[in-house]
Amino acid sequence: MEIPEQAPSISRGNGKQHVNFSEYAGAAIYCAGCNERFHRVQVRGLCPRCGAKVDSAEETLLAETLLFKDAPERSPEGPVLPLDTDEVLDQFLGSRLHVYRVESLLGRGGMGRVYLARHTDLQRQCALKVLSLQLSAHDADYVSRFRHEGRAAAALVHPNVVTIHAIGEEREFHFLEMEFVAGRSLQQLIQDEGRLTPVRATTLATQIADGLAAAHQAGIVHRDLKPDNVLLTHRGVPKIADFGLAKRLVAEDGTSTDRLMGTPNFMAPEIFNRQGATPCSDVYALGVCYFLLLTGRLPFVRGTLRELKHSAAIEPLPNVRALCPDIPLEIAECASLMLEKSPQNRPRDGIEASQLLHAVSGQVRDIESLLTEAFGDAADVCWKRTGHCYRLELKLPDGRRQRLFVEPSDHSATERLLLIYSVCCNAQPEYYKDALRLNSEISHGGLAIRDIDGESKFVMVDTYPRATVDAEEIRRSALEVAYRADAVEKLLTGLDHN
Repeated sequence: MEIPEQAPSISRGNGKQHVNFSEYAGAAIYCAGCNERFHRVQVRGLCPRCGAKVDSAEETLLAETLLFKDAPERSPEGPVLPLDTDEVLDQFLGSRLHVYRVESLLGRGGMGRVYLARHTDLQRQCALKVLSLQLSAHDADYVSRFRHEGRAAAALVHPNVVTIHAIGEEREFHFLEMEFVAGRSLQQLIQDEGRLTPVRATTLATQIADGLAAAHQAGIVHRDLKPDNVLLTHRGVPKIADFGLAKRLVAEDGTSTDRLMGTPNFMAPEIFNRQGATPCSDVYALGVCYFLLLTGRLPFVRGTLRELKHSAAIEPLPNVRALCPDIPLEIAECASLMLEKSPQNRPRDGIEASQLLHAVSGQVRDIESLLTEAFGDAADVCWKRTGHCYRLELKLPDGRRQRLFVEPSDHSATERLLLIYSVCCNAQPEYYKDALRLNSEISHGGLAIRDIDGESKFVMVDTYPRATVDAEEIRRSALEVAYRADAVEKLLTGLDHN
């Protein structure tokens, strides 16, 4: 983690460390919409997460909720660090807590810390969430909820939910042992890639809804569903974390409210009216996540709770298709339905939301998950998405390399194809005769001329119906197309440019 320009002074007394945040005058910002505090480095007056106009934070405000972080948040202007009000030096690293050997820090925040740990009896890795001593001492209600919700969530076993293995207390430290998800958060995915393709966004939202449905069926309400609380495995499978562990909000006068908890940017209108969290309000939060995945922005961004409450209750929802015209009508309508202002007009719970999203997505799998299944364990294949197109780089056994592209065609949804093609070489006239001869000898797929990065190229192309293609077909076709394209390049040019 990068160190801010002026580190806070630390005093030691009674065996504890204390941070003097008065030296941070003007360096911390609090965003009401995100319900978090950040160190501000080169960013003035804007939340680094949602972009809302914010003021400098007071010491009395609550610290951030976010715990799962692989790395510090960054903004285009510079690093943005979460404000950590607990001990500056970590006493657990390399030591034991209960039956756990603490190995490294995964994330931190005002609520506590999450460590990568090893269960010494079972010899397995896990994520260990340890509550802040400050929070434990000053908020007995939160500690009670921490225990209650931890026990309830431990009964949830679902592919799209982070499994809780144990809950306990030792030396006044309250902790949860959770499944270790060795990936990134959904928030980090959005920060890294921006808006996702409509099919990819819908696939992720559907899987999250499946996990939410299992929780609601068990009588558990999340209360703070947001991209920070959804973790992605290395295969891209989303898992919901932090059931029932929402943090109290900060009122306009700087005090914490009695009943209002969570993250305002993801709160349903009825939550602002203190009606209490319900499965239906979880659906609204899922709708905000879905809107963010589809468009790359939140429905409403405001600087105060009062403004957010007014926007959520009164202002019309921004038109998804006006923001992103490539989003199909049925997907846009699905997102709008989950974001209805009246809970009576929304899906009642995760079960109905899951059914709705499954109906919208049908059986079409997104390209990202297909590629992950096809090449997830292959060290010689990597890919990157640009818009709707995926560019793959393959290392061939003889040391040569080949570039492939996987993208949907521009046909209507029912006739859409998945195009798999690889660049052979520049489409120069002197190659035409040999290219035609080679094309006549190819039994599956074929040579074509395609514009790549503004240049005409010979490419080896194969196609599949988009609605029915599976991961194994993509894997076999991609490898075959790559080898054939490389052979054509070698025969025509004798080089290895692609």
